Amino acid sequence: MQSKSVLFLTAVLVVGILVTGAFAVGFVSGGYFLSGEESSLGNNILPNSMAQSGETDLTEQIEAPEDLDELFEPFWQSWDIVHEQFVEQPVDDTLLMRGAIAGMLESLGDQHTSYLDPELMERFEATLNGEEYEGIGAWVDTGGEYLTIISPMPGSPAEKAGLKPGDQILAIDGEDMTGIDPEIARQSVLGPKGSTLILTILREGDEEPFDVSLKRASIVIPTIESRMLEDENLAYIQLFTFGAKTDSDLRKALKELMKEDPDGLILDLRNNGGGYLDTAIQVVSEFIGDGVVMYEEHGDGSIDTFEARNGGQATDIPMVVLINEGSASASEIVAGAIQDRERGYLVGVTSFGKGSVQNVSNLVNEQGQIRVTIARWLTPNKRQINALGLEPDFIIEFTEEDFTAERDPQLEKAIELLTK
Repeated sequence: MQSKSVLFLTAVLVVGILVTGAFAVGFVSGGYFLSGEESSLGNNILPNSMAQSGETDLTEQIEAPEDLDELFEPFWQSWDIVHEQFVEQPVDDTLLMRGAIAGMLESLGDQHTSYLDPELMERFEATLNGEEYEGIGAWVDTGGEYLTIISPMPGSPAEKAGLKPGDQILAIDGEDMTGIDPEIARQSVLGPKGSTLILTILREGDEEPFDVSLKRASIVIPTIESRMLEDENLAYIQLFTFGAKTDSDLRKALKELMKEDPDGLILDLRNNGGGYLDTAIQVVSEFIGDGVVMYEEHGDGSIDTFEARNGGQATDIPMVVLINEGSASASEIVAGAIQDRERGYLVGVTSFGKGSVQNVSNLVNEQGQIRVTIARWLTPNKRQINALGLEPDFIIEFTEEDFTAERDPQLEKAIELLTK
C-alpha cells in the first residue's frame, strides 16, 4: 500500500483551487495550499507532509468494531429520519455520506484536516502538476470566515486586478458571502474564460470594502521561472509551487544558470503556498549540501529527522531568499533551513506560518481523499513556526505605492546584499 504525505498550505490548499475549482479556481490551499482555486498566499493549501508517508490507498473495506454499534445508533436514526421526513425526495445518499465525512473531520477543530470530494481532489492534483484551468488565477484559503486570497498567480486576472494576500472576499457579483461556507464561495468564483465577475474585497488597513472587476481566463499553473539578472551577474529563480515537476524543473534551471558562472543566486519564494514535503526536501538539497534541514514532531513526542540529499548544484554560491506573507508550508521549510543553517539571508516580510504535516489517504470507491494532520515540523534549530511564521533577516515591505510604480524593493535589497 503506497503512502504519500503532502505539505499543503492548507486551504491552500483546501485548495485554493479557485482555478476551476479547488486549488485553482482560477484561484488554485496551508497552500496544499495551503492548501482552493489557485493559491499562493498561503493556506493550503497546504496545503502537509509528503516525504515518507504518502498517499494511502484504502482499497479494502474496513468493518467497524461491534462496540461502535451503540455509538452510531443516533447517526443511523438521523439517516432514517432524513429519508422519511425531508421535504425534497429522493435524498442523495452520496452527498449525505460526503457531508458526514466532512463534518467528522471538521469537528476535530484543525483547519488542515479536511475532506476533498472527487472533483476537488482531481482539481487539486492538477494544480500541483502544473495543468490548465479556467478561473481568475489565485491561490486561496477556505479555512476562515470568508474566502481569502493567499496569493495571485503571476500574469493572472487576479494579479492584474491588484488582488493581494489577505484580501477577504465579502461578496461575489453582489451576493453577500457572510455566513456562507468559503468552499461554496470558491465554487462561485469559478466560471468559463471570458466571463466577468465582481468581487467585493475587504483589505487590511482599509476602512471600507471595495469592488474589483475581473475577467476569467485559461490559467496555466506555473511551476518555476528562471533567468540571469545580466547587469548584476546574478541568477534568479522563482518557485510558484512545490509540485510533482518542481524538483526536475529546478535542476534543469540550475544546470543552465550555473553555466553562466553567477556571482550569487536569488531564490524567490514569495506567494508560494507550498506543496509536497518530498519536493521541499529535494529543493533545499540543491542549496544545502548535508546535515539537518527539518524535523517532524509527532503527537507522541517522537521526532523524525530530515537531512539534505546528495547532489546539490548550488551548495556554495552566495544566496538570498525572498519571502512574504504568502510564503507557506513547503516554502517555509526551505527558507527556515537556509536561515538556520546560515546558508543565506531571508529578505521580505514574515511568512505565513504553516508548520503542520498532513497525510493524504484515498478513500474507497473513488470517493475522494481525506487529509489528516499527523505532525508539526520544526526548523533545523527546532523552531516552531506554526501560526508564527519566519521573520526575515532584513524586513523590507512591499507597499501599494511600490506595486503601482512597478518597483520591487525586496528584490532590490537582495541584489544589494549579493553585490555590495
